[in-house]
Amino acid sequence: MFYQVYPRSFADSTGNGVGDLVGIRDRLGYLELLGVDALWICPITRSPMADGGYDVADPRDIDPLFGGLTALDELIEEAHERGIKVTMDLVPNHTSSEHPWFIEALAAPPGSPERARYHFRDGLGPDGSLPPNNWPSIFGGPAWTRVTESDGAPGQWYLHLFAPEQPDVNWDNQEVWLDFEKTLRFWLDRGVDGFRLDVAHGMAKPEGLPDMAAVASGVLAHLDDNDPRFNHRGVHEIHRRIRRVLDEYPNAVAIGEVWVDDNDRFGEYVRPDELHLAFNFRLAETPFEADAVRDAIENSLAAVAGVGASPTWTLSNHDVPREVTRFGGGVVGLARARAMMLVELALPGAVFVYNGAELGLPNVDDLPEDALRDPTWERSGHTVRGRDGCRVPLPWEGPEPPFGFTTGRAWLPQPSQWAELTVEAQLEQLDSTLSLYRAAIELRGARPEFAGPTLDWYGSPSGCLAFRRPGGLICVLNASPVPVALPPGQVVLASAPVDGLSLPPDAAAWLM
Repeated sequence: MFYQVYPRSFADSTGNGVGDLVGIRDRLGYLELLGVDALWICPITRSPMADGGYDVADPRDIDPLFGGLTALDELIEEAHERGIKVTMDLVPNHTSSEHPWFIEALAAPPGSPERARYHFRDGLGPDGSLPPNNWPSIFGGPAWTRVTESDGAPGQWYLHLFAPEQPDVNWDNQEVWLDFEKTLRFWLDRGVDGFRLDVAHGMAKPEGLPDMAAVASGVLAHLDDNDPRFNHRGVHEIHRRIRRVLDEYPNAVAIGEVWVDDNDRFGEYVRPDELHLAFNFRLAETPFEADAVRDAIENSLAAVAGVGASPTWTLSNHDVPREVTRFGGGVVGLARARAMMLVELALPGAVFVYNGAELGLPNVDDLPEDALRDPTWERSGHTVRGRDGCRVPLPWEGPEPPFGFTTGRAWLPQPSQWAELTVEAQLEQLDSTLSLYRAAIELRGARPEFAGPTLDWYGSPSGCLAFRRPGGLICVLNASPVPVALPPGQVVLASAPVDGLSLPPDAAAWLM
């Protein structure tokens, strides 16, 4: 099981209100107790933090905000001593606008080798005042920004599929690949066990950068698998080159962020010579409805079956609302999130748990406007609040904020109601969400009933689903409004109290 750490929100060791690597190391005992096999740490390389670290100014150094290189070395060493692997985010699609390369590009003339590392183009119209094409940025507004040349005149435009502070690099340029290979080896040689590759479907661009047939109107909106900004066929050769490097390091893993709906095209990313794993976000986008959940599971299994890869499962991450809120919020949302966790952990493949999901944390959707940090807030003209609501720092202990996260003031404010959701409070409660996670993860890792790469569906009442793993585990989900009868078997874990032979609404159970 992978545990996703959003480092600035996990644990702060310095009192500056921002989580760091020493904070993660200090909490490794908790992660070991939870049963974590591996960490995925969101961006910690040097960055001006225009987009939470996904704007990288130096990919081969750790930002002082998180403690520097020594802090990472010490974290890796102690994690390995506890049997926990460490993977980290890498950002191959773009750099920061403060990266030395981009600074050199701005100082160089059009057509120069420095600009060839990025996508610089002349503008359209008689005076070049229009963007080179109609592509929008994922964060809102055009995907192009015009630069001022060294003589002070308006000049070329550069491509940024995300924020203007994140110029896309040109992967047709051999220098881009050679530098990225250097980055891969730098971290692998330091003991990192692998990487989560950001926007793994986005590095290759179509020749000529043609206009889009239809333009996405929303912030954080992808169109479909034919969106020319993403999923270009040339991306697969990039992943093959990355894989050849990783194959020189035993057990190193590459995990791709791949937003592709078509199952055949998704499967191409996890062919034997490309990524080891690719995030499939269907469960993170699925409502709490039995038919929808079954469809998401079947699609996710089908997406990798043809290439013999392992499926991946996640209910949330740093980019999507937390599952408690998505499933209705309050008591009902929490009950459904607990149930879906049992479904997720009963499935074959790799599971990713976002920090705080094990505490049943909801989104914080009423953050003060002056606290918002996500670039989508500014880029949308203060109409889209962005993703800060799922990034609020974790509550560890105590009756009031900052709940042991920091000795200072947390970078995003925590709700006072979280006093009942702290790690300290939940460790003392056998029926807490944290205790349920611990029990489920332990069973999943220890029992042979979870073995096998497939599952078989049981017949089930309307609003419910049930499946059996080859090893003998049966998982039942009741998404209907009434109790339902359980199939034969011994209940070994349930997300809610089981009354006799029936499962209550908004609940799941494991039987053996």
